[in-house]
Amino acid sequence: MDNTNWTSVSHFVLLGISTHPEEQIPLFFLFLFMYAINISGNFAIIILITSTPRFHTPMYIFLSNLALADICFTSTTVPKMLQNIFSPTKAISYMGCLAQTYFFICFAAMENFLLAVMAYDRYIAICHPFHYPMILTRMLCSQMVAVCHILSHLHALLHTFLMGQLIFCADNRIPHFFCDLYPLMKISCSSTHLNTLMIHTEGVIVINGALAFIIASYACIISAVLRSPSAKGKWKAFSTCASHLIVVAIFYGTLTCVYFQPLSNYSVTSGRMLTVMYTVVTPMLNPFIYSLRNGDVKGTFRKWMCRIWTSSFR
Repeated sequence: MDNTNWTSVSHFVLLGISTHPEEQIPLFFLFLFMYAINISGNFAIIILITSTPRFHTPMYIFLSNLALADICFTSTTVPKMLQNIFSPTKAISYMGCLAQTYFFICFAAMENFLLAVMAYDRYIAICHPFHYPMILTRMLCSQMVAVCHILSHLHALLHTFLMGQLIFCADNRIPHFFCDLYPLMKISCSSTHLNTLMIHTEGVIVINGALAFIIASYACIISAVLRSPSAKGKWKAFSTCASHLIVVAIFYGTLTCVYFQPLSNYSVTSGRMLTVMYTVVTPMLNPFIYSLRNGDVKGTFRKWMCRIWTSSFR
């Protein structure tokens, strides 16, 4: 395209999940409901873990960080989408779009790394239970969380910087509910070869590397469980592993389907639906999968709710 046809884009228009007026109100209440569950469930986990001394162990420290990442991950996209449903312009500034892209990638990567760290924690706890306190010390736990944060920000910085180098034409309409990488690259006037290359190399290493680590950890866990003589213990362990792997499958399956394909093959319609799965559905399910299936957490949560209930009626 000739340079004279390029214009400076000051803002983008987020078209949302659907452009049909009759679907806007149901979509608003559906996503508001899921967002409310996500925030309340994950916030409850954070308060429960921080206020209960016996939960100050590596497993629960990782879980509280995952809950915080889930809150931030969903809050990066859903509030703006809810606002845009009733907005006549549906606009987001250029810098606001880049900021949304940065934090979206950052918290997605954070969830990716934390899921891998939590799989390692379960591997040590089940396969090496007697060495667990010596291997996963408080210092190592803090270092692992810090590394997750640093790697997530570096990953987000790389892709946001490359996105900032793209040139956009007069058509500033993004057929999505937030500033996602592929929809932005689709409307760019300049070459997106480097962006695509980084997604398919560095992105594959970050995402698939963590996924391979998770699969290896759970393979070792399942192998150790199969050697256990207790049928009840086997069923409990398999039930827990299966629920964790369901979340992992949804998160990584949809993430892989969206990004690890040629840009020319990217479908906006299917991309939107798949993105909802890992940006909204998975963070909403995590409190139930990782916490409410845990007997200690459920028992403490019931006592906590009983105290709140009785104190409110005194």
